[in-house]
Amino acid sequence: MKVKYNFKNEIKNYTKFWRNTPELLPTYTSISINRFNIKNFKSKTYIEKYFVTSEQSNAMLLDVLFYLQQYTPSLSFRRSCREGICGSCGMNVNGTNVLACLFSLKKNIVPNKFLKKDVVKYNHLMINPLPHMPVVKDLVVSLDHFYKQYNSISPFRKKAESDINQTSNQLNMTKKKDRALIDGVYECILCACCSTSCPSYWWNSQSYLGPAVLLQAFRWIMDPNDHYTLERLRYLDDGDKLHKCHNIMNCSLTCPKGLKPAESISQIKNMTKTVNIKTLNFRNSNLIN
Repeated sequence: MKVKYNFKNEIKNYTKFWRNTPELLPTYTSISINRFNIKNFKSKTYIEKYFVTSEQSNAMLLDVLFYLQQYTPSLSFRRSCREGICGSCGMNVNGTNVLACLFSLKKNIVPNKFLKKDVVKYNHLMINPLPHMPVVKDLVVSLDHFYKQYNSISPFRKKAESDINQTSNQLNMTKKKDRALIDGVYECILCACCSTSCPSYWWNSQSYLGPAVLLQAFRWIMDPNDHYTLERLRYLDDGDKLHKCHNIMNCSLTCPKGLKPAESISQIKNMTKTVNIKTLNFRNSNLIN
């Protein structure tokens, strides 16, 4: 990969050669990054543009950002594992929330068709921070409110005191059929891509918990070793925490792990409406698809 600052001048120098050998044309990608620094009160949001040519066919967007950071050290973005596990590098690329470490340039950028006056294959990426979140700097957003909502659902196993005393020295054995209830739920990495793609969460983030947090809540509701299912359902059935979901399905389309938060939210709604909360017993019922 090589950054081209004098893009137009360099193109003119090789025009004759490229016209005679079109099969050797490089693919240039224009990368526009929305930049902002909250610490600089006089600063305004601006777009910084780069031109990159990919020599490595399997380059990921995160690799490109690392390379650009060598030329622009002030460019800021989150990253950690580079394997799609930590959920740190969530950002908006061409209008879709993605993980930069899983966004392949080869798979997601299709060369444009040649026009008579074109000299190179020209593509474009517009990179923004996650939408409707407070921006700290460049592609880094504040997730304070998001994690406060996550903490509000008590994301850990809770047991009754009597049961803790009886089984303090015993292993918690879980049957395979009970363990299967949380498949497709526990894989959530809290990247916030689904929540920040949800219009309901954009306009009601103070009251509505959002797809990611509700998916995690469903994970603990379905945990066979958790004894506070009743309290969890009562908490979610209060006000707009749950019922602001209108099944827009953006969350399921955006999730980089291929999960389906909308289905989990629908099942929580079904539980709160059809299950007798006083005599809660749904794990063996027909409510779970």
